[in-house]
Amino acid sequence: MKMDAANLTHDTFLKSSDIDVNDVRKSQVSAIDVITEELHYSQFFVKYMLPNQPCLFGSQVTSCWKSVKDWVTEEGRPNFKFLQDRFGRAVVPVANCAGKHYDSQPKEDMLFTDYIKYWKDYIDSDYSTDRKCLYLKDWHFNREYPGYTAYKTPVYFLSDWLNEFWESREDQIDDYKFVYMGPKGSWTPFHADVFRSYSWSANVCGRKKWLLFPPGQEQNLKDVHGNLAYDVTSPEMHDGTKYPNYDKVSGMLEVIQEAGEVIFVPSGWYHQVINMDDTISINHNWINGCNVDICWDFIQSELKSVEDAIADCRDMDGWHKQCQLILKANSGMDYTDLFTFLHTIAKQRMKNLNTVMATNEEFEHVNFNYHDVFDLNKILNLLKHILKNKDFSEIDYGTLHVNPKDFVASLNHFLHNELTSYL
Repeated sequence: MKMDAANLTHDTFLKSSDIDVNDVRKSQVSAIDVITEELHYSQFFVKYMLPNQPCLFGSQVTSCWKSVKDWVTEEGRPNFKFLQDRFGRAVVPVANCAGKHYDSQPKEDMLFTDYIKYWKDYIDSDYSTDRKCLYLKDWHFNREYPGYTAYKTPVYFLSDWLNEFWESREDQIDDYKFVYMGPKGSWTPFHADVFRSYSWSANVCGRKKWLLFPPGQEQNLKDVHGNLAYDVTSPEMHDGTKYPNYDKVSGMLEVIQEAGEVIFVPSGWYHQVINMDDTISINHNWINGCNVDICWDFIQSELKSVEDAIADCRDMDGWHKQCQLILKANSGMDYTDLFTFLHTIAKQRMKNLNTVMATNEEFEHVNFNYHDVFDLNKILNLLKHILKNKDFSEIDYGTLHVNPKDFVASLNHFLHNELTSYL
């Protein structure tokens, strides 16, 4: 991860380590900021990422992308011929926008060439409501075509622990980098992102409408049974007998994202997205030191739901272990996974800083080292909280690469002794 050290300052990151993020997250916005001029990373960090506020970047961020040139015709529409010729043999996940499976749209796999044929026929039918509206979603394009550099991650989103973690693993292959393609009218139901991560989404072509709701507003978008709304544009939302708190909703942002623009969606902001044109977009989910506490809060709340659901079995042997198994199945991460994740990122940050100290380099002239210190401080503070958690104390430390208490002690020594003496 490289960026201009002139954009980074000691104060930006070291002082941010001690900020009570709950204070800076309290402010509400009435409109999304649109950034069309150069913005230093430290400004994005302080104004949007740390306070968990959305923003929209202009097309200057994506103008040099290969996908913008290859995947789009001169008229600004999807280049079906190029896409089919280059990627037609891929098998892609496709959702039926008219269907509903629990709280999501049912999916099936299709050959990409068949999806392109469907899409062209759907356009020719003038997007007939008599036909299925199919949306290619969550395609792990980078994994399938690692040699094709479709885009370059914008500098603002490079502090990405989630994808860094998966890229470091050799036992499993995964990532949170996706391509979406769909016709006008395709859409994604109301939701918040995996692990309550950040997301960024860039329109390669086409336009999207985003309906964004600040954290907490989702409570007013639940029905009388406590179920979250599936489609917040549905007329039934106005039925007080079904959605009794809908009239209390506030702070919603409606954003029209044009071709080439990139939206930053903060942690825990529920949203619904509708394609207004035939659209191709690229999306990453990610976690870093600014929102990892939100991820931890989410995983705790998910475990509480699991424990409540099987509370009648609390006296059975291995109850806590069973809760963790269900947590992982439901949410994709259990407490062991979270510790492994934090440990992996911390070890890499310590390695980076040890290299600087070993070579006796000038700290302020090395790209991103202040961010490494910020990351370590955030991980240390979070691990101290995690070690006090009753449910975390129930996991088998023997299954971990290192004893969590020992690691917290070594991390604390590194930050407050070795690094402090060097600085």
